[in-house]
Amino acid sequence: MKNLLLAALAATSALTAGTADARPRWTEAQATAWYAKQPWLVGANYTPASAINQLEMWQATTWDPKRIDYELGLAQGIGMNTMRVFLHDQLWVQDPEGFKRRVDEFLTMARAHGIRPLFVLFDSCWDPDPKLGPQHPPIPGVHNSGWVQGPGLPGLRDRSRYPAYKAYVQGIVGAFAKDDRILGWDVWNEPDNGADQYKGQEGKEPLVRALLAQAFDWARDADPSQPLTSGVWQHDDWTPTGGKLSPMEKLQLGQSDVITFHDYSWPETFEARVRQLLPYNRPILCTEYMARGNGSTFDGSLPIAKRYNVAMMNWGFVDGKTQTRLPWDSWKKPYVMEEPTIWFHEVFRADGTPYRKAETDLIRRLSAAPKTVVPGEPTTVPQSGTRRRR
Repeated sequence: MKNLLLAALAATSALTAGTADARPRWTEAQATAWYAKQPWLVGANYTPASAINQLEMWQATTWDPKRIDYELGLAQGIGMNTMRVFLHDQLWVQDPEGFKRRVDEFLTMARAHGIRPLFVLFDSCWDPDPKLGPQHPPIPGVHNSGWVQGPGLPGLRDRSRYPAYKAYVQGIVGAFAKDDRILGWDVWNEPDNGADQYKGQEGKEPLVRALLAQAFDWARDADPSQPLTSGVWQHDDWTPTGGKLSPMEKLQLGQSDVITFHDYSWPETFEARVRQLLPYNRPILCTEYMARGNGSTFDGSLPIAKRYNVAMMNWGFVDGKTQTRLPWDSWKKPYVMEEPTIWFHEVFRADGTPYRKAETDLIRRLSAAPKTVVPGEPTTVPQSGTRRRR
């Protein structure tokens, strides 16, 4: 194991520099120019209610375009214009042409509803041993009981699979590299997430870090017109000078064309994290937030983000097989006898009615207003960083 870790760390150092043929990271000016062309971006992390995870969403036997089209219509109805959507390397290995067709079909539906997705290529959260085919049913009372990592720990440890990861990244990014229906590419979700409720994951972080560096290069080799990113999420100080960045965070922030982050905290913490990221002088997108029981709400965080022109994508959309209306602690104490006092995530019930109409009204009202404008608030705010604030 020690030799494996040393090899992974050495690979990280060599890979971070990039390859000669890959397109360079966008300059601050390029990133700012791209963002200026976007509306204020607001949406959700999206899995249809009929799917327990990203495999079930995209596999041919469980692909559910009717449900997806309906739910994207709900998003359009409240003013959402983007969705963060998870892909998976095993879907490419299973059926690359069919996978591309379904992605294209999704993009066609999304465009019809005025939505441009941010696609996620890899993920370090939840089950470390993903498998194609029928997925198990939801575990009663448990939050996100079927979500899977990609590529997963066995795949990280097996170097013979790495050419397939390169084929996946370059194949899917290359197929849609110039497609203006796509907002961008999130190369790896929470790469340093330990998923500690699963045992036997020793040595995971350096393996992920080495592969993430490669994945950025592979994606850039495909020369996408859309930005690349990977979001920081867990530490308290992300400032570029004097901060306490981990090696993974340095890689993420140093390679991303636009800055992305996650925050499930109180509004004052959310704003503090935004302000830490402003000195990078790049667009800022919050690609996960909103856990009501944790203090992160639409009411608290969304107006702050609007003032700073920070894009916002909350976790969860329609209540379904992921069961993320249930809190994280349901892994320790499943909610099988009663529902939680408040829903943790999700915007809509399965029948399409809002969980809380005041929230959907707020999203609609903020998305309709000009950038940086929060209706009913004063319109003069000091400028800071690259955010254009009134």
